[in-house]
Amino acid sequence: MAEGYRYEVNKTSNQNSNESQRDSSYLSLRNAEELSNWTNYPHSSDSSMDLSYLNLDGMTLHHNLELFNHPESIKAEGNNQHKKEVQFLFLQHNRLDFIPENLYKLRNLKHIDLSNNFLTEINEAIFELKQLSILVVRNNLLGDLSLPKKLSTLDQLQELNLSGNLFRTIPPEIIDVPNLKSLHMGGNQLEELPRDIWKLQKLEVLYLGGNHLRDIPAEMGRLHHLRSLILCENQLQSLPSSISCLRRLRSLSLHKNQLTTLPPEIVTLKGLVELSLRDNPLVVRFVQDMTYDPPSLRELAARSIKLFRIPVKQRDLPSSLHDFLNSACRCVNPKCKGVYFDVRVEHIKFVDFCGKYRIPLLQYLCSPRCSDTSSPHSDTTSSDDDSDVPHSRLRRVLLG
Repeated sequence: MAEGYRYEVNKTSNQNSNESQRDSSYLSLRNAEELSNWTNYPHSSDSSMDLSYLNLDGMTLHHNLELFNHPESIKAEGNNQHKKEVQFLFLQHNRLDFIPENLYKLRNLKHIDLSNNFLTEINEAIFELKQLSILVVRNNLLGDLSLPKKLSTLDQLQELNLSGNLFRTIPPEIIDVPNLKSLHMGGNQLEELPRDIWKLQKLEVLYLGGNHLRDIPAEMGRLHHLRSLILCENQLQSLPSSISCLRRLRSLSLHKNQLTTLPPEIVTLKGLVELSLRDNPLVVRFVQDMTYDPPSLRELAARSIKLFRIPVKQRDLPSSLHDFLNSACRCVNPKCKGVYFDVRVEHIKFVDFCGKYRIPLLQYLCSPRCSDTSSPHSDTTSSDDDSDVPHSRLRRVLLG
């Protein structure tokens, strides 16, 4: 073995097997000087040697980048074979403030981890890595303008981890990545989400915990393949009802927010098996803090038209009033036949999950009378609280 190299081998269970029977090898170079000597590493014909994993994490390449970037570092015939083999590259904790140029010559790279460095941008040279499927750049100094345009060129990219950076929003370059399945942007400074987030149609995991989000766009409900949604440790006060459209959702993390209620549609998520709600002000007396503004004359007239089914012809009213009439929402109280338009009453209904937890769901009623204790939707007499949701629906509801 060339001096300065070390490799660790995972042996088979047969202790008597010789070195030619090693099932895989793991090459770890201690620093860039060793990388520059990689050209002297003997090119072995032993097919059991697997050099697809190259681990350079914590090796302070910062002091030897001129060697990493020197053309002679990657030029020998034997080394060209290694270049073709390397598929996994780990460069964490190397104090890098830019990505070494020769990294992009490893054309078969599928997984790169550049976490815990000082990177401020990812340049367009990354487009050379056509096979890249996992890119991890956690805990760096990347911001909204740090990503290259046309990131969608990386059509094999399935996992992107940008947690622990300085992003204030999800850049449009990410939205255009066609096959992205997992996006991690926790621990950034996100204040809002783009409404075109729905374009990430293959997304299965979305991690946005530890940001400054106050609301979630309704378009989130169009991510039909989403299985895990992490929104913990934000400043959310409510969720859009469109969350009920996430039919494949299995895990929803909402702990450490400012949620006082949940949309009632959440109970329709039949695949949901984990719901984390701890450290939210989900209070029983929330209803007492509600205010009710009386409806306008326009709303009262429109309600009467709908309630008594008064026929209205197109020529009788301006088109704006016709549109208003068509925007009616029916009161959720089954004993009430009323509707509402601009003015509604927010009512809290406590629904039982798993026979152990009762969580408050937000309902919209047409008037305060519909929330009277005689109503079947009262939180004290509701007969359908326990039957609305099968006990097997949620396996874990974390409230504390």
